[in-house]
Amino acid sequence: MLALIQRVSEASVTVNGQVTGKIGQGQVILLGIKNGDTAADVAYVANKCANLRIFEDEQGKMNRSALELNGEFLVISQFTLYGDTRRGRRPSFTEAAPPEVAEPLYDKFVTELRQLGLRVETGIFGAMMDVNICNSGPVTIIVASKGEPG
Repeated sequence: MLALIQRVSEASVTVNGQVTGKIGQGQVILLGIKNGDTAADVAYVANKCANLRIFEDEQGKMNRSALELNGEFLVISQFTLYGDTRRGRRPSFTEAAPPEVAEPLYDKFVTELRQLGLRVETGIFGAMMDVNICNSGPVTIIVASKGEPG
């Protein structure tokens, strides 16, 4: 499982001209789910994202987490994170979990964050989405489960 995190001052997602999620200060998480990912991967990545110290403290050091700041989360399903570009010019997505496997894990990820008391907004799984991100810093971090970079 891969989570590409962007620290944001604000972000939103629109599907078919309708805003389905909008946040202020917090994180946009682009979540890629891979074949073989499990509930344990979900729990690990969700906990890591919530507790990742990427927000500045009073001294300007990245020393505070979204959980500490009551930051908001916008979680977007992103199977293209598993696009393999090593051969040819068109990415292969064979590593990405199929929708019937990925969607329940995506939903569980969102639930895990909400159970921590966080405000979580989402896009619509599998939809074509326009994501508006105002990256603050910019700060972009990869969080990964088992054997992934990050």
